[in-house]
Amino acid sequence: MGEKSVPNLLAFSSGKIRTLHFTWFAFFLTFVVWFNHVPLSKVITEAFQLTPEQWKALLVLNVALTIPSRVVIGMLVDKYGPRTVFSILLMVAGGLCSFFALAQTYEQLALARFMMGFVGAGFVIGIRLVGEWFPAKEVGLAEGIYGGWGNFGSAAAALTLPTVVNSVFSGENAWRYGLLSTGAVAFVYGIIFYFAVRNTPKGSTYFKPKKVGGLEVTCRRDFYFLLAMNLPMALALGVLAWRLTPEFGVGLISRNMMFLVWGVLAALYAWQAYKIYDVNKEMLEHGADETQRYEFKQVAILNLNYAVTFGSELAVVSMLPAFFAKVFDLDPVKAGMFGASFAVMCLIARPMGGWLSDKIGRRKTMMVALGGQVVGYLAMSQIGSEWPVLAAVVVTSTCAFFALAGTGAVFAMVPLIKRRLTGQIAGMTGAYGNVGGACFLTALLLVTPSTFFIIIAVCSIFAMGASWFLSEPAGHTVEVMEDGTVQLVEVG
Repeated sequence: MGEKSVPNLLAFSSGKIRTLHFTWFAFFLTFVVWFNHVPLSKVITEAFQLTPEQWKALLVLNVALTIPSRVVIGMLVDKYGPRTVFSILLMVAGGLCSFFALAQTYEQLALARFMMGFVGAGFVIGIRLVGEWFPAKEVGLAEGIYGGWGNFGSAAAALTLPTVVNSVFSGENAWRYGLLSTGAVAFVYGIIFYFAVRNTPKGSTYFKPKKVGGLEVTCRRDFYFLLAMNLPMALALGVLAWRLTPEFGVGLISRNMMFLVWGVLAALYAWQAYKIYDVNKEMLEHGADETQRYEFKQVAILNLNYAVTFGSELAVVSMLPAFFAKVFDLDPVKAGMFGASFAVMCLIARPMGGWLSDKIGRRKTMMVALGGQVVGYLAMSQIGSEWPVLAAVVVTSTCAFFALAGTGAVFAMVPLIKRRLTGQIAGMTGAYGNVGGACFLTALLLVTPSTFFIIIAVCSIFAMGASWFLSEPAGHTVEVMEDGTVQLVEVG
């Protein structure tokens, strides 16, 4: 490997290490703010006298906007740079959090949570920023640390917010003060972040796409492939709208409103298809410059892999506490503690997946992670009341390790496909994680938990097969400078 491939994470004098820590903490704060309502569900439900269906609707609304917003944020990052976009997002997150904390009606709560879905796109921003600062032999571990430690923000909110609310604040509005405090921290950190980081190391060029509005591809086949890959994102949003209808006991929107939403989604897909055509019109008419080619199949396979790794994490984390409570007749506190065993693994497994990708290769690590995930979910499908609780936790944690290592392996590769398009590629891949979560949670409504785990395992087998066709990143990529000249950029 030449130089050592494991960066010293305590070397704060190093620009790249300092940037990594500032960036994962920014992502961490977005997840704290995005999920800070979950551990306060009881007090919020009592304050507004919400029904269980109304609370479930808030949970659905909280993630609905994340799918399109990750795509949009990816475009903005590539055009304006991660420093500016992350700073603005953190300040917006603080404002939206305050809106939710000060809400006086259920409709205001619902609107605030719907808009908060935009905050969930913060993950995409750091992928490009970290990728700009770390060489390919270290980027897997760096992205894994960024993703794993940042993703822990939701668990940190669950572990600390109830204590903060109960010990620091008092009165019937204590929960509001707790949420306002997290929003204030995010807003202030957005300002700090802007002055603390740079988009690239000194002397490096920040490459931008020629056009913004759709992902640039380099052959006619990939153009149609891209249009097809955008369709599941619209369909997933349609499913989320369906879950807000009276059919699921929620009734936040009527069936007629659902059909209207579907019409809007169809129109948005048509507009997105036009923008993709506009970006790629010159390529379709004259062909692409050979030096600028990249394989869109790489993006598509990573999309699928993130849907079954992170998507399954989203779905399983949502149902696991209730699953443990029912199967083992546990009280909510113990069920929540055991259920958290899946999410907590992100601190270890995601960096490990990135590190292994640096050491033994991206494709090989992905195959191993998905293979372990298949075995893990098949084992979870066999969990029953006759099992010792500890055995169930061990199986769950092992499965979580492979699933989350897979997420680390995915984003160890994303920054190495095409430098100037990294934000958009990360946005699309991240959105597919939410698509997977929406699909798996919908399946859970229709089948038993055992069958639910088997469905995830089968999808993982399919993703594992697709991963066979992944190509290891080349040693370099060619990028176009703003003056039209080209520059050879090392990525390997």
